Amino acid sequence: MATKKLNLVFALGLLSATAASAAPAFAGDCPAGQTATTDIQEHPSKPVGVTDDVLSAIDLSPKGEAWKGNMLRLRKLVVQPGGVVPWHEHNVRPANILVVEGSITEYRSTCKVGIEHPAGDVTAEFGQLAHWWKNNGKVPAVLYSADVLPPAMHEDHMM
Repeated sequence: MATKKLNLVFALGLLSATAASAAPAFAGDCPAGQTATTDIQEHPSKPVGVTDDVLSAIDLSPKGEAWKGNMLRLRKLVVQPGGVVPWHEHNVRPANILVVEGSITEYRSTCKVGIEHPAGDVTAEFGQLAHWWKNNGKVPAVLYSADVLPPAMHEDHMM
């Protein structure tokens, strides 16, 4: 349990430090000239070679009626080489992702090419974003995800 708490403290500290030092140019965005207005990619529908562990969850219901049933979660995802986080949307589940080890490629519905996210990269996921991720590297990619899970998704086990 002490190790779990230490990992959580480390992840939160690293997320805060990385976000605070991030440059205003958004690393990991779709390259200029590669944006798309329609989804042009095939999408995997099942996870492959990925573990998704909830490290902490907070019920936000006490914060008011607007938050009733929402959960603030911190998760650790480990994506093995060749592993996939399947296609999913963020219109009702905003998240911040921190890559702490390895690298991972994101395939967005709004980009014609994959977007590489190396260790230290932080990406915000919200609004009309739909995407999937693949570890095209030779080592596991370790990600921390902080998201707000709405009540309608509590039983949804997609990434």
